[in-house]
Amino acid sequence: MAQDKAPQDDFRGIVRVFNTDIKGHYKLKYGLSKIKGIGYRVADFVCFKSEMNPDKKIGYLTQEDISKIEATISGLKDSLPTWMRNRQRDMESGQDIHILTSDLTYTIDNDLKFMKKIRSYRGTRHMFKLPSRGQTTRSNFRKKKKKVTKKR
Repeated sequence: MAQDKAPQDDFRGIVRVFNTDIKGHYKLKYGLSKIKGIGYRVADFVCFKSEMNPDKKIGYLTQEDISKIEATISGLKDSLPTWMRNRQRDMESGQDIHILTSDLTYTIDNDLKFMKKIRSYRGTRHMFKLPSRGQTTRSNFRKKKKKVTKKR
């Protein structure tokens, strides 16, 4: 794919897409992954759906291109395959949804609070700031321990 180049006057250093500031020198695929809730695969899917070149620099996008990308990101709930969504079988609704930006942060915080409230294993591990996914604690995670000093 040939990279679309525009005159230097059209290049913007920072582009705002979906309430996120993205540096203009990023390629479209990698720049979209800076939005919270969008990874490389979803960013590639957004480029495909909006018919944009994923190797184009974000700084050269026009306002119409940005609005086209934002419309595609807003419509991810309907077009994204189930296995790509970041919230499958939601606890409250039971549906497969895809959450972005600050809603994702809020949802994760609520999940952690719920796990702590019901005193699940993962919740108690989070309460005591220990690893919750099976890592060993013998040599790692010693940030909380006090430093031992010798008495003279």
